[in-house]
Amino acid sequence: MAGAVAVTVAVAAGPGPGVTGYVSEAGVTDSGYAGAYRIGVFALAAALLLLAAALPPALRAAAALLLAGAAGTALSGAVACSTGCPLPPFEAATVADLVHGGASIAATAAVVFAMLALLRHPAAGRALRRVAGVGAALALPLSGAVGVAMLLVGRGGLVGVLERLLLAVAAGWGLVTAAVLGLAHRRS
Repeated sequence: MAGAVAVTVAVAAGPGPGVTGYVSEAGVTDSGYAGAYRIGVFALAAALLLLAAALPPALRAAAALLLAGAAGTALSGAVACSTGCPLPPFEAATVADLVHGGASIAATAAVVFAMLALLRHPAAGRALRRVAGVGAALALPLSGAVGVAMLLVGRGGLVGVLERLLLAVAAGWGLVTAAVLGLAHRRS
């Protein structure tokens, strides 16, 4: 929760272009909120590690996807993009931009695939599967819409809003999943 709050504060309070830009623009090196953004991203990576560790051993595929998501998130926080976080095909990007963007996309995809892995595994139990089902039902169309919008439209309000919605779904899914796991542990 703290990581999501730190990133949200950095994005909302930072000097970035508002919803027409990428969330990552809050972490650009010369931003006054880059430190808060990076701390938040690293906290989110740690949260994904903890969530992976909290899953029962039978759910190792979902745990492995969450570990991959944590690694991508940490790499995304470690490598800042340049001003504007340019991405192809509409903008010229640096190597750091490509690494940051690729790590961010891979991390988000890994989390969405972890939702699907939990949804499909009977050992996840009814509550975890239900939460994963809701998360996947929201995240899959948003993921597709973000990808298509980035390729066809590029930077702008549409991509900015879709990206924020997708990240909110992923964070919300993680929080609810952690709560379900915590309640199950408390009962046993």
